[in-house]
Amino acid sequence: MSQPPAQLKTAITPTRADDYPEWYQQVIKAADLAESSPVRGCMVIKPWGYALWENIQRALDKRFKDTGHVNAYFPLFIPMSFLEKEAAHVEGFAKECAVVTHSRLEAGPDGKLRPASPLEEPLIVRPTSETIIGEMYAKWVESYRDLPILINQWANVVRWEMRTRLFLRTTEFLWQEGHTAHATEAEAVEETRKMLGVYAEFAENHLAMPVIQGEKTAGERFPGAVNTYCIEAMMQDRKALQAGTSHFLGQNFSKAAGIKFLDKDGKQEHAWTTSWGVSTRLIGGVIMAHGDDDGLMLPPKLAPTHVVILPVLHKEETRAKVLEYCQKLRAELRAQRYDEQPIEVELDTRDLRGGDKVWQWVKKGVPLIVEVGPRDMDKDCVFWGRRDKGPKNRTSTPRAEFVATVGATLTDIQSSLLERAKTFRKENTRVLDSKDDIYSYFTAKNPEKPEIHGGFALAHWSGDSSVEDQLAKDLKVTIRCVPTATDGEFAPEPGTCPFTGKPSARRVVLGKSY
Repeated sequence: MSQPPAQLKTAITPTRADDYPEWYQQVIKAADLAESSPVRGCMVIKPWGYALWENIQRALDKRFKDTGHVNAYFPLFIPMSFLEKEAAHVEGFAKECAVVTHSRLEAGPDGKLRPASPLEEPLIVRPTSETIIGEMYAKWVESYRDLPILINQWANVVRWEMRTRLFLRTTEFLWQEGHTAHATEAEAVEETRKMLGVYAEFAENHLAMPVIQGEKTAGERFPGAVNTYCIEAMMQDRKALQAGTSHFLGQNFSKAAGIKFLDKDGKQEHAWTTSWGVSTRLIGGVIMAHGDDDGLMLPPKLAPTHVVILPVLHKEETRAKVLEYCQKLRAELRAQRYDEQPIEVELDTRDLRGGDKVWQWVKKGVPLIVEVGPRDMDKDCVFWGRRDKGPKNRTSTPRAEFVATVGATLTDIQSSLLERAKTFRKENTRVLDSKDDIYSYFTAKNPEKPEIHGGFALAHWSGDSSVEDQLAKDLKVTIRCVPTATDGEFAPEPGTCPFTGKPSARRVVLGKSY
């Protein structure tokens, strides 16, 4: 394969070590995933980026349906009075709401358009759908026989963010939100934890992104929830990314919306509800968990294209034969299967320099890049490389052998990315028992231009919210979660809180975050 231009050591500048936030933006640009839109804080997701979201949708949707859920759709607009029914909810989202106050446009005296007709009640552009879905569930539920309701919707939401970053935090983003209603508290709690497990399994086995399952503290809880659970992943700048959440809402929203039912004894009860969601933020997580200084690196289970074939067409007299050979190779590869699906193969015949094409696909993160020229064809071989091994690690292999082993190769890439990420998290997680060690761990050595530092700290905490406030103020560190694991490195371990001297039942995960 061709190399980057001689004056550059990497395909992406700056590197992760030089300027991680800018590296992230440049990877998105180089991989042609998305770009900022004319609407402040919103993004245009381009075809390669949207293909990633489609694959996330497809894989998660199957998991949801396998656990008994069905899809529906609810309105984008929510009457303001609906949000007012649940006090904690409206307080939590009030500053992020986009509000529609008028309908119809008309020309003003200056000839410019202006809103014409005030609405009787302002409408909130959906920041999340608990309130309007609860309103509908109240109409649908009369008896315990109507429960449980297990519904998910794929939708867009709007939260008026002040500081935005593509995929990670935008004013409008795509997501799924599950909303369920149950006859008993135990069923709702089980649902909340089950869906968190679905997210964790998906993140690890599909995105090759290891996560910690845990519960949020009261200060980090979803507005109106009784308990919020999350999955937290470590990015390569050692910050945490909250990659998904699952909320046990108790009866708070059912009481606000009037979701009542007659139980088996004829007694009227309020339903127990849950909500849970992940978003296009997962794409940002994949970029930051696996990308390198040459661009995006995609886990094969997520990749829209598993193999790209680049025919070498320098000579007109061999052009037709090389193309015929590559088309046959593509057909043979597509006949193979990986992850119970046909292998996706792209034959790139664009009229571009070979080196340019190679680096475009490297930056897009395609797992396997294959080059075939007249010499390869004559030997019935392919010249190929794995994206996870770097551009210099490439080899020539007999075509039949490459085709026969391509599924196993993709499996190995998937597992190697997961193990690499697990190793990185382990190497950057510390067990800390003193306040001084915690402060030292999260303090940059160069405050003028902070280097990548810190990571996750496992520390005891007594539950005092003032400790959270102090950590956020002094270090911009939060308690990412209280792990729910019963064994392994995040298992319970009684101790003493280094901040208050009070007893602590188990360590919590401290970290800086997105």
